[in-house]
Amino acid sequence: MKIGLVGYKGTGKSMLFQWLTGQVPVPSLAHSLQSATALIPEPRFKSLIEIYKPKKITYAGIEIVDTPGLSREQHGNATRLGQLREADALVWVVPVFDGSDPTKEINAFNDDMVIADLEIVLNRIEKIQEQNKRPIPKTEHEKLESEYETLKLLQEGLENGKPIKDTQLTQEQQRLTRGFRLLSGKPRMLIINTNDDETNMEQYKQYATPDTPLIAFSIRLELELESMSQSEKTAFLEEMQLQSTDKNLVIQTILDASGQMTFITAGEKEIRTWLIPKGGTALDAAAVIHTDMAKGFIRAEVTKIDDLIRLGSERAVKAENLVRREPKDYIVKDGDIFLFHFS
Repeated sequence: MKIGLVGYKGTGKSMLFQWLTGQVPVPSLAHSLQSATALIPEPRFKSLIEIYKPKKITYAGIEIVDTPGLSREQHGNATRLGQLREADALVWVVPVFDGSDPTKEINAFNDDMVIADLEIVLNRIEKIQEQNKRPIPKTEHEKLESEYETLKLLQEGLENGKPIKDTQLTQEQQRLTRGFRLLSGKPRMLIINTNDDETNMEQYKQYATPDTPLIAFSIRLELELESMSQSEKTAFLEEMQLQSTDKNLVIQTILDASGQMTFITAGEKEIRTWLIPKGGTALDAAAVIHTDMAKGFIRAEVTKIDDLIRLGSERAVKAENLVRREPKDYIVKDGDIFLFHFS
């Protein structure tokens, strides 16, 4: 899964990239994409390690992509944003230091995404119009007409400043436009980058929406704290009367905003988390591990991690009849540990 970090120049976006991934951005690559992996935390692994004593531990990760900073004058932003079309979700970095106005910043970014999407939609409409001037089979013509009508609907919304996600589309219309990877329809979250000494983070909750979660903190402060020992960090925070931000919470919020979750496989050889879209089935989970496992799927044995930790062993869980046999359409839930049977 690929997460794109976006923001205007000077917002602290590249510092966020470094904090999340531990990878220092290369200055010479500031005008191109840079990517690194952020591991998804699983605090319950500590208990699983005590139970299984595995030879290997593997955490699922998300690819974090740092992009060139956008221009507040909008020059070249459509091109810069175009590099993010392959991202599965976006994390906006919005500053509130040095007198920055977050409302203005958020509105400007929304406008930039709408403009970039409108350019894609208009280009495709023009191509369809050219194709329809030539003799083509009736079935192909009908497909183009259906796509054209959908794109005209999107064009109307975009020209009125409405993001793709706010335009009501049927499932078939969504399928027709999915390949364009339009930016204003992507899942997203906000990072409000505050002053180092900011203590009232509640004031920024007004910028969150039901589909856009928000976390406010000083990115620069968190990056500096990482260079300190634990004792230095504790003393500094107490002296300044500040609180640190939990990186694991930020990564988990990004995961939630992107509509993804993890499931677990566990044994003496390896304990591992895997990524799957929320609402995914046992068959989908098997396919994440290996396509052959999905093709030959027989059943899934599912144990809740809380039951395993509470009872202390697989044997005890089985003795309590807490290992369930589930079919391929079982919906994966948080804390599920899977053992797949396949032919």
